[in-house]
Amino acid sequence: MSGEETGSGERFATVGDVELCYETFGERSDPAMLLIMGLGTQMLGWHEDLCAELAGHGFFVIRFDNRDSGRSTHLSDVRPPGLAELVTRRPKRPAYTLYELADDAAGLLDHLEIDAAHVVGASMGGMIGQTLAAHHPDRVLSLVSIMSTTGGRFTGQPALRSLPMFLRRPGAGREAYIEHAVNLFGVIGSPGFERDEDSLREMLGRSWDRGVSPAGTGRQLAAILASGNRLPDVRRITAPTLVIHGAADRLVSPSGGRATARAIPGARLMLVEGMGHDLPRAAWPRIIAAIEGHARAAAPAAPAAAAAPAR
Repeated sequence: MSGEETGSGERFATVGDVELCYETFGERSDPAMLLIMGLGTQMLGWHEDLCAELAGHGFFVIRFDNRDSGRSTHLSDVRPPGLAELVTRRPKRPAYTLYELADDAAGLLDHLEIDAAHVVGASMGGMIGQTLAAHHPDRVLSLVSIMSTTGGRFTGQPALRSLPMFLRRPGAGREAYIEHAVNLFGVIGSPGFERDEDSLREMLGRSWDRGVSPAGTGRQLAAILASGNRLPDVRRITAPTLVIHGAADRLVSPSGGRATARAIPGARLMLVEGMGHDLPRAAWPRIIAAIEGHARAAAPAAPAAAAAPAR
């Protein structure tokens, strides 16, 4: 295993034509758990306390920035889709699709010399996890798909009026970015749980400091739209699957979670009352227990280290 390391514990892995920034928690000898974050959200969306708790339950936890987010490669030579392309769901020149993002995740496992991992994805990260499980089934010990969907036109779709919120440029500067994002989470967050705004602001400030990109978010959204209805792929998933969805999710309606659970043979659905499109700290005990229990019940974990060459 190789890669440039920063003082914060972040490292970089070269995967094909991109560099992915990642961080690990826990013991290398424990079963691997790969956390994949969603649209326009850096790996910081997996709070370090949450990662540490999962590691404390006996997992080698990996979080990373998808391409076009955080400190991973940004494909700045490709313009993001315009509003008309979003409304018609037809991006003209997507820089990549969910399939390339899933290949990135598999490449990161190669870099870390890990045969297979328990995969946990949130929102777009759930879509990436589903695609990884469908196209790289040998790399996925178990799958947890959180607040995600299958790409079907009539299930789990956000209201069109919410899409520009992710692309709208906030006012200039760090504080304007934080205020814009706090307001966004006020709309899509969890109405049934107390909001930890101080923690949210701290995460958003760190995200700004690491590098934010509305254009990168647009390219990720184009990847989702260009991938279309993935239901045939989702039906191919053989990994033991748990679907977690907030019953109060305003961005990806609970119908998306239900459709995902119906499509994957043997999948279980867990609806969390009061949870929206975020991971509120007060819901962590239930979510962590569900993730751990699901991973433990899955097929015996393969050895964490494999002979695959590091990238």
